[in-house]
Amino acid sequence: MPDEHPSKCSRIQFEEIDRDPGSRKQICEFPINKQDKIRRAYLKEGSYQPKNIDYSYNNDTHRRRFQPSWFELHSHRDWLEYSPSMDVIYCLPCYLFSKKSIDHPRSDAFISTGFNNWKKVNDGMNCHLLRHVGKDPKSPHKIAVKCCEDLIEKQTSKELENNQLRLKTSIECARWLAFQACAFRGHDESLDSKNRGNFIELIKFTSTFNDKIASVVLKNAPRNAKYTSPTIQKEILHILASNVRNAIREEIGDAKFCILIDEAQDKSKREQMAIILRFVDKNGFLKEHFFHVVHVRDTTALTLKKEICDVLSRYNLYIANIRGQECDGASNMRGEWNGLQALFLKECPYAYYVRCMARRLQLALVTASREVKVVHQFFDHLTNIINLAVSSSKRNDELQYAQGEQIENMIASNEIETRRGANQIGTLQRAGDTR
Repeated sequence: MPDEHPSKCSRIQFEEIDRDPGSRKQICEFPINKQDKIRRAYLKEGSYQPKNIDYSYNNDTHRRRFQPSWFELHSHRDWLEYSPSMDVIYCLPCYLFSKKSIDHPRSDAFISTGFNNWKKVNDGMNCHLLRHVGKDPKSPHKIAVKCCEDLIEKQTSKELENNQLRLKTSIECARWLAFQACAFRGHDESLDSKNRGNFIELIKFTSTFNDKIASVVLKNAPRNAKYTSPTIQKEILHILASNVRNAIREEIGDAKFCILIDEAQDKSKREQMAIILRFVDKNGFLKEHFFHVVHVRDTTALTLKKEICDVLSRYNLYIANIRGQECDGASNMRGEWNGLQALFLKECPYAYYVRCMARRLQLALVTASREVKVVHQFFDHLTNIINLAVSSSKRNDELQYAQGEQIENMIASNEIETRRGANQIGTLQRAGDTR
């Protein structure tokens, strides 16, 4: 319901437009290049129809006044406006697209001067409101209404095109960052920041090469349709991930498959479980694809099984088709009676469990290096050497310089081959259980 008192529309190019039809400027008084923007603003607000006010009586002997029930009549509902300041009525479409007509001189009353002869409103077929609308499809009022509809449709089509281009830009930037495994967010994404994060900066960079994109993104986008918020970024990534999983599911088809499971803490100390599928595709090639990562509240076998089954059922992958499962040697995984592998074997006897051989080899090597005195001493000395070399920039530069000279000599004597990406000068890596 409209406010009790007329309000001001939003500013358009520093020009205020008035909601009270009795005090507003005529369309022709605005600069011609702004008139369509003014019309759209009025159409967005709609006809001004105040209902919770005291309507004034006129000065004739019958004391007539405007009736708010006239707003509800179907033929008047969208165009009729009332001015509290002038106590007269107007027609919004005719005001927006008025053209003087010799055949309909009374139209000016609903555009500029206003109409308040209340006696002639309920005068049957002579009602001035009905006569203003007219029966002729080409009456000035109906032509004005058609112009309003065309303007709204044109604006809607243009906004749709801009929104599609804006969203497409955000999708392409998100896809590029995801493919390159780059971070999306920045520490400071405010308008005054010199670096607003990879996602915003990539959109800004893209717009420098395309004027059409530049005209619809970031500061040129409406506040409710920028498509750059963290929520939008997550939705785009979620859709991309779903498309990848659907493609993997389609590639598997009705074939049997194996599951590879592992869990670990991420940077935020949340326990995450990775699910990898191994299968033979329709062409007979062995494929292994990362399928999903799931946050688990605990690492008990029942919790892990429930989450795995939820993911598989979501993509119509049946447990009966599992022909193998691989995970590490933790008790919750390999437990003979209550481990994850045992729970799957109860439902599918063909889901044979294989402990990760790479993990077993790693554990064997770590144990051997600690038990054999010579190997243990070697790694102790290696750690001291690395600490000594990398703790000083000068020593690190000298080490790299010596390494570069050695590579040059070996290339000159044909001891090593040259190719793209080979013989790179790197830095020393600290020794660890996995390295």
